[in-house]
Amino acid sequence: MTIAAPPLVLLDSVTQVEPAHAGLLVVTGSHGGASVVPYARAVRAWLYVFNDAGVGKEGAGIAALDLLDADGIAAATVSHDSARIGEASDAWQHGVLSHLNAAAVALGLLAAQPLSAQLRAAAARGRRGGDCARLARRAPASRA
Repeated sequence: MTIAAPPLVLLDSVTQVEPAHAGLLVVTGSHGGASVVPYARAVRAWLYVFNDAGVGKEGAGIAALDLLDADGIAAATVSHDSARIGEASDAWQHGVLSHLNAAAVALGLLAAQPLSAQLRAAAARGRRGGDCARLARRAPASRA
């Protein structure tokens, strides 16, 4: 299955997500822990991308993936070794996918592959009309 990505929004913190981001590709600098779940549930993006924060004790850095998958919300993380935590632009430019929930896999995403390359290719296919490079928007910096 192939994917076609919608417009991209870069948010250093998932706390910056707004209703206007519903249905979009939201790349955050936030860790993928359980505390991000209420924000993602409130605004259902096409895909949320977080940082795995080194995964941590009992998988705390990726706990959101299964929780969001139960709601049918696609979510993935980039490796903390590939992108700085708290910087969405670094996740987009350098992030390598490390963990994906089933909903993200259903979009055709693959672990151990660069995030932006996979989604730029999807945008080029154009089924959803997204152009990830051209439509990138960045929220004001905030470290919530």
